[in-house]
Amino acid sequence: MTAPSFAVKYVIRAKFEVDGVVEKPDVIGAVFGQTEGLFGTELDLRELQKSGRVGRIEVEIISQRDNKTIGVITIPTSLDKVSTAIVAASVESIDRVGPCSARVTLEKIEDVRETKRRAIIERAKEILHKWSLETIP
Repeated sequence: MTAPSFAVKYVIRAKFEVDGVVEKPDVIGAVFGQTEGLFGTELDLRELQKSGRVGRIEVEIISQRDNKTIGVITIPTSLDKVSTAIVAASVESIDRVGPCSARVTLEKIEDVRETKRRAIIERAKEILHKWSLETIP
């Protein structure tokens, strides 16, 4: 994943299933096309990307067989919780990718700062433990 040039607070992860074979650009086009204008310019994905509040939208195709495409959409944001939830819900509203029917389901919204805090606390415990072992005669 490309390192964003802004402080990521949350990462939206949504799974999609399309009744047909589609490619990454088709999915990204559906994300922009079907969410455009739903909540005005303040929550328009293109505008949010231009202002640096939403990072690069990543699409991973996991499977393309039996005339179905399954994958994951990842959207990093620096928005507040409410706006992030609205963006996640709008992505879930996608019902077509190209000419094919689609279903998008939110897997999770990861709080990147909380994950980072936990990692820092764990590392601090390791450092403290090592330090105590070194200072005990």
